[in-house]
Amino acid sequence: MKPYNILIVEDHPFQHMYLQHLFSELGDFHFEAAQDGKEALEHLQRRDFDLVLTDLLMPGMDGVQFIQGLARLRSKPDLAIMSAASKRMLMAASLVAKNLGVEVIGLISKPVKPAALRNLTEQLGGKNRSAPQVPPAVAQFDYQALIHGLSNGQFQAWFQPKKSLSNGRIVAAEALVRWMHPEQGVLLPGSFLPAFKTFELEERLLWLMLKQAIHAQARWRQQGYDIPVSINLPTHLLNSHDLADRLLEFVLHHQGIPGKICFELMECSVPQDISNFYAGACRLRIKGFGLSQDDFGKGYSSYMNLVSTPFTELKIDRALVQGCHENEGMTSALTSIVALGRKLGLTVVAEGVETPQELALLRKIDCTQAQGFLISHAVSSEQFQQLLNHDGPATFY
Repeated sequence: MKPYNILIVEDHPFQHMYLQHLFSELGDFHFEAAQDGKEALEHLQRRDFDLVLTDLLMPGMDGVQFIQGLARLRSKPDLAIMSAASKRMLMAASLVAKNLGVEVIGLISKPVKPAALRNLTEQLGGKNRSAPQVPPAVAQFDYQALIHGLSNGQFQAWFQPKKSLSNGRIVAAEALVRWMHPEQGVLLPGSFLPAFKTFELEERLLWLMLKQAIHAQARWRQQGYDIPVSINLPTHLLNSHDLADRLLEFVLHHQGIPGKICFELMECSVPQDISNFYAGACRLRIKGFGLSQDDFGKGYSSYMNLVSTPFTELKIDRALVQGCHENEGMTSALTSIVALGRKLGLTVVAEGVETPQELALLRKIDCTQAQGFLISHAVSSEQFQQLLNHDGPATFY
């Protein structure tokens, strides 16, 4: 296998030598060095790299400006950010990168320690290098392709488990849509949901997901597992004043249980009038459905919405969870959010949990539930049943 190509962006020659020495002790790597962001972008235009390790505090083009330039490249390498600045500064820079579509695999405080670079090389080693690491373009699908897929069972509800942090059991699930495309294989929502929004087909997808979730719950219930399911609800659909009535009628028609269905209000859209948000949320709760504030800590979610809307669940965004055990500021924020949610009587769910250290911290601060790749990816209804069986014997109700 060819050695990994690493670009080090650092304005101090001694740091270049030190970093190359540390990397050389960990494996076979090809290095190039740049003294500032401008020079680094010139290197990136000439050849592809597997990893860029950049400082933040540099003369001329600083690290943040470099990240913005890096994001405009067609082929984007993985990124690690290092700095003697505060961890908050590192986090802020990583959010710049992530929101521009650049994958950040490391935040490193100076002085750089060998263990930090070992973690980077392990992550590089775990990646598939058979194809260029180029983010897939958002697929463009026309109206007929979506209608055909909806009518022919190509769109399926897969389920990601939520585990209780008190007893470690699977206690709930989130339904996530997958497109079993006949030519392109399994497609994730990011590639086709924009088309659903463009052609105003989101409500039709909602009914399909709801129906499949109810049927999955019925199958699990036959095996003794009573599993509540959360379903994403684009918030702008609350512009329809009778949505709550139609949802209740649909659920009852398919022998579902409203109290076992929780709607996660998504922040990808907002109602035409904020009164529609509050009215829709109230009416969903009146009908007996659970209601979740999704992605708390991101975008437009606010404390005012949290305390003034009849939510039953609070979902903490993955951006506040990932790396929380390494950042005192994030730990404090998480602790406060969890405490507030518990005082409001909400089930507090942390999403995006990927490491045992994150899970241990969430358990320590009394978070209620966790979901993420550490526990399981989203899986089919049948595979979810296998997870339940592996989790432990059912307690029949």
